[in-house]
Amino acid sequence: MTTDAGGPGSRRSIAAQLRVLGVRPGATLLVHASLRPLGFVSGGPHAVVLALRDALGPDGTIVVPTHTPDNSDPAQWRNPPVPADWWPLIRSEMPGFDPAVTPSRFMGAFAETVRGWPGALRSSHPHVSFAALGPAAEQVVAGHTVADMLGEGSPLARLYDLDADVLLLGVDHSVSTSLHLAEYRCPGSPRERIGAAVRTADGGREWVWWQDVRLDADDFAALGEDLEATGAVRTAPVGTGTGRLMRQRAAVDFAVRWLAGNRTTEDV
Repeated sequence: MTTDAGGPGSRRSIAAQLRVLGVRPGATLLVHASLRPLGFVSGGPHAVVLALRDALGPDGTIVVPTHTPDNSDPAQWRNPPVPADWWPLIRSEMPGFDPAVTPSRFMGAFAETVRGWPGALRSSHPHVSFAALGPAAEQVVAGHTVADMLGEGSPLARLYDLDADVLLLGVDHSVSTSLHLAEYRCPGSPRERIGAAVRTADGGREWVWWQDVRLDADDFAALGEDLEATGAVRTAPVGTGTGRLMRQRAAVDFAVRWLAGNRTTEDV
């Protein structure tokens, strides 16, 4: 356990801290995690996954984002951009998304560990997939629609239906994907054309396009601060970092109201 004297964390100590934070046995739990703020944990991401499974018990389900933002239209890349004369080659050669083997990008070691765990299931979206481990996994990830990718046809909406919890482990609300569900529930959210490479039924690949909400997380940190001010978020130490735990429905419902009142008409 990470102690006041600065000792290492462990599966047992992290599980104990998660229980104090309020992780509910049997819950379905969407986790966004950066493990570096937790400090040294014996066993690393593997131990943290085991600790969460201990806290949730056999009836609990862990859900993580396993997004692949690089499988997207290179014309929209900004960090960094690529030359326009590269775009046709990228679109023609990007491997089609395969839930079984395509790694997530920028989601962190915890999410990748869950994705590769025996028995984990993954949704089929080529850009914003989720992986789930536990009894509710299939219910969460099945039927992820290509369009409205974080809206009513997404695992986020299934988590809302299940009255799931959200755990922010070593991160803040700026990375909370559930807040994007609120964007879909705000009338008039701006939309854009999105593309990605997908596998075809015969094992080949093709590039597909669809219209979707233009996602914007720039104000999510401020939204999260206001959400915390309502008392809807529990915070407690996890390792040397901070865990934030909330009911997803409370966060999404608050975010719908907050976005309506804090984004201008042009933004929405």
